[in-house]
Amino acid sequence: MDRLLFSSCNIGNMTLKNRIVRSATYEGACDAEGYPGISYSRIYKTLAMNEVGMIITGFAFVSKAGRAMQTRQAGIDKPEKIEYFKKVTDEIHKYGCRIVMQIAHTGRQTLEKITNSAPLSSTTKPSLYFRQKPRLITEEETEEIIGQFAESAYLAKEAGFDGVQLHAAHGYLLHQFLLPETNILKNRFGIDKKTGLGTALPGEVFDAVKARCGDSFPVLVKISGDHNLPGNFFPDKFDNLIRFLNEKRFDAIEISYGTMDYALNIFRGDINLDKVFTYNPMFRTDSKLMKTVSGLFLKKLIISRFIKFAPAYNLRYAERAKKLTDIPVISVGGFRNKNEIESAIKNNSADLIALSRPFICEPDLAKKFMEAPGDYESQCKNCNDCVFMCDSGRVTTCYSKK
Repeated sequence: MDRLLFSSCNIGNMTLKNRIVRSATYEGACDAEGYPGISYSRIYKTLAMNEVGMIITGFAFVSKAGRAMQTRQAGIDKPEKIEYFKKVTDEIHKYGCRIVMQIAHTGRQTLEKITNSAPLSSTTKPSLYFRQKPRLITEEETEEIIGQFAESAYLAKEAGFDGVQLHAAHGYLLHQFLLPETNILKNRFGIDKKTGLGTALPGEVFDAVKARCGDSFPVLVKISGDHNLPGNFFPDKFDNLIRFLNEKRFDAIEISYGTMDYALNIFRGDINLDKVFTYNPMFRTDSKLMKTVSGLFLKKLIISRFIKFAPAYNLRYAERAKKLTDIPVISVGGFRNKNEIESAIKNNSADLIALSRPFICEPDLAKKFMEAPGDYESQCKNCNDCVFMCDSGRVTTCYSKK
């Protein structure tokens, strides 16, 4: 066994038995109201019993107005759900595994037919991907959302979760507020001229969660190290964001990449347009003509800007963050080989390593890393069928493992 990879690590008041994290992944295992089903529990029990150190759940909406277009998304928006999620956390804790709930509001990255209300955002500019004009959020509505995050965190705590992770990456609401490209507000939630960032909302959400749940309740955050929007983010704004998170004393920082405008740059790999045209609500069609037209649109405006998959493709952001904070840093993106993971931790490039698709392909991967030689590599081939099938209404699973 590799002592470093499987050594304990502290995040706030949590002690993790090893440095392997399951990064937030849409489960497709809840009902239309966001209540977890049997498959939801099974996914996490399987990971826990196979030596994952910490599980971060797929994003759970804090209000119906902030839910994603995937109809089987989890939600933590009312007390009635506590008992259902408590069954999940009780089972996970039997295996010495920690479980954190990722809580989120989609902002402009959703559909009105899903939320039954116009999407809210810190901008009126539509997302390139969702193509719906959002309504500019008011200060009062922003304060209401802060309260929703705090209450959802409290419900998660009551349900036995060991902490929460604020989703401030991938172009969702907290991320929209952070960036000058998607924040035109002129009130206190607007862009700070000194840092070039809109940190007031994530900062006030953090404060509200701590006030509601207690200072000892761990609050993690997920951010994007860079994006494909017109303005520059890395390195200057990135550095300012890490300094802000360090000053607030978030309990851990997970660093991913991008927004849903160029979604494949978040996870990278192959694209299956047949599945896009079959299942994706934005591009679903049986028409050969529309497939041709949509295919040209996708290839010209979106696919042409996709970044190729490479091992550990976000690690450089974690390395830079480590120089600016002593808060535990989690790197996610492109980790497949056990030696690469061990080296990232040994070289102090990151404190923990998170994986998503490899755990869909091999739920027992952490146990394999524990028992297998150093060159063991995940069977995941980045085909991304599991990603494109998220719009199918089915439970997330691997479609290519032989």
